[in-house]
Amino acid sequence: MPTNVGRRYKSMALIALGALLPLSGCGVSSLTSGLGGGVFGNSKPASPVDRVTEEQMLSAAKADETSTGSTAVGEVAHGCPKFVPWPRENHITIFEQGRVGDALAVTHRGEITKTARECLIEPGKVTVKYGFSGRVLLGPKGKSGNLVLPVNVTVTDSKRAKIASDALKVDVAVAIDKPIGYFSAVRSVTFTVPEGGRPGDFEVFVGFDRNTPGAG
Repeated sequence: MPTNVGRRYKSMALIALGALLPLSGCGVSSLTSGLGGGVFGNSKPASPVDRVTEEQMLSAAKADETSTGSTAVGEVAHGCPKFVPWPRENHITIFEQGRVGDALAVTHRGEITKTARECLIEPGKVTVKYGFSGRVLLGPKGKSGNLVLPVNVTVTDSKRAKIASDALKVDVAVAIDKPIGYFSAVRSVTFTVPEGGRPGDFEVFVGFDRNTPGAG
């Protein structure tokens, strides 16, 4: 029999899941900053959001567990490429096999809720250190265990042509008595900026891989 704590967690997850399922474009909070006082970004003193680490991103996701709005926090390095979720891919819903689209057959709901980036801008190239975090909610058909969700990161130029990409996976543990799990990841990508171009003309996108089995 589930404990009172388990029932409370389950209720929280189901309430959040029910509120979010109808939304196809939830906002994503961001901690976008330049790393001041060093080789990254500008010369202003670093603030707590000016260091992109997995621990920082994970704490940010946990601290804002009920938010679906968009909040920009921190200094932004001048000319740093944007780092944002790919449109409509900041969330993913996993269904039971053969029941994609059935709200009663949801096993998990994944969401990217926080993003951050720092930049090292050099002649002819830029390095973007990016981080993202989020949560996984257990659905009505979900079971305790680890869930692995593939994530794609893409760099595009001013014409939205892809110039670089990366694929990674986030691993999240959820359980009946703790149906909200959290994840975070931090990576770096370096790409060239052609003569006459500007780092700010480029964008870095993150999104769940829609080819995940059972995704809808």
